Amino acid sequence: MGYKSIVGLELDKGRMHTDYITVVSGLPRSGTSMLMKMLQAGGLVPIVDGIRSADEDNPGGYYEFEKVKKMAEDISWLASAQGKVIKVISQLLADLPSHYRYKVLLIHREMAEVLASQQIMLKRRGQLTDAVDDAEIGAIFQRHIKQIRSWLAAQDHFEVLDVQYADILSNPHRESLRIAAYLGEGFDAEVMAGVVDSKLYRQRK
Repeated sequence: MGYKSIVGLELDKGRMHTDYITVVSGLPRSGTSMLMKMLQAGGLVPIVDGIRSADEDNPGGYYEFEKVKKMAEDISWLASAQGKVIKVISQLLADLPSHYRYKVLLIHREMAEVLASQQIMLKRRGQLTDAVDDAEIGAIFQRHIKQIRSWLAAQDHFEVLDVQYADILSNPHRESLRIAAYLGEGFDAEVMAGVVDSKLYRQRK
């Protein structure tokens, strides 16, 4: 199932939860695109622009919206995200304004797998990686996740559900039920689970 632009799209009235914005977040290469695909299948409209197209690293698409990267400058579009889902990497969560409510799905993946996936993607694009110290980058990422999780817990306008990439791949039905229960009525856990493709779990610890 490919994703679509927000333009002209609405959810069925029974599935709209317009009192909050659903946010998929995590480190790059942690499974955020997979989670976006699941939520779209389950009944949420993703806010995307299609600028970054699917490729060998993300065959299902990236589900990105470029304006997310510039929220510190412009959030005028964010009102249209209520009742829908956006992908926001964890480093940008603090840019989401406090006058909206958010339900965050924070996805975690083994750090060794995150780093391996990034290395493969960079090499495929011809970008040098020899100067990158995986241990140092991994430590920075670990500190960041700990800090952002602590920060989120202190924010009244955020709710957070932690999900594990490996758990979704190993038991998509169970994890889809967890996610659907967190988001509320109107989400189809069976369809969500059906779009999980274990063949894309290519960098295992």
